[in-house]
Amino acid sequence: MTVMEAGFPPFSAAEFRRRALNQSGGPIDDAWRDHGDHLLNPGVLSEVEGLTLKDAAVLVGIVDDGDDAKVILTQRATKMRKHSGQIAFPGGGIDEGDASPEVAAMREAHEEIGLASGYVETVGRLPQYLSATGFRIYPVLSVVQRGFTIVPNPTEVDSVFEVPLSFLMNPDNHRRDSKSWQGIVRHFYVMPYGERHIWGITAGILRTLYERLYA
Repeated sequence: MTVMEAGFPPFSAAEFRRRALNQSGGPIDDAWRDHGDHLLNPGVLSEVEGLTLKDAAVLVGIVDDGDDAKVILTQRATKMRKHSGQIAFPGGGIDEGDASPEVAAMREAHEEIGLASGYVETVGRLPQYLSATGFRIYPVLSVVQRGFTIVPNPTEVDSVFEVPLSFLMNPDNHRRDSKSWQGIVRHFYVMPYGERHIWGITAGILRTLYERLYA
C-alpha cells in the first residue's frame, strides 16, 4: 500500500506519525553515530564520548495542519548562558523526578512555551544527539493538535514560530558549513528559512529526522 493509497499525504501529521512508529535506520540506541552531523565530525565525536554528559530532552512537535504539517521551533533568549539566540526545539535537562525523556520534553515544552500536554501525542524518538557543549539529547517525536496556546517564558525564549515540515525535510534546503570552535573545525548543517538561521544541534536533529523518516 502506498502513502497516498493509505490516505496520508507525505508531509501530513498522520504520515509523520506512521513513519515515526516505523522508522528505518536500525535500533534507536545504536544508531546515533550514523546520522546527522555526527557523520561529519568523527574526530569531535570521539572526544565528546569521553565527556561526562548531562541528559536532556527536546520535543520535536509536528503540528497537525492539513497536508503540510508544521514544526514548532523557538528562538532562545539572548541572555541564556548556552546557545543564546539560537533556533531550538523546546526542551532542557532531564530532572531526577522525570520518569522518561518523554516526560521531560513535555514538561520543558510547557515551561518554555506554555504548550499543554493535552494537545501532544508522543510517537517515538530519534537516536540521541551528543553535543560538544556537554549534553546527551533525546529528541522526542510528537504530533500536536491545533487549539493550543503559546505563552513563551521570556527568560528562556524570545519567540516561537512554525516551519513547514515539507521545507525542513527537503534535502535541497540542507546546506553544509563549518567553523572553528575551541581550536577544532566543526562541520554542521544549515537550513536558512526566511530571516531565521537554523543550524547546529537543531539542524543536526532535523537532518537525522530526514534520514530516518524521509530519505
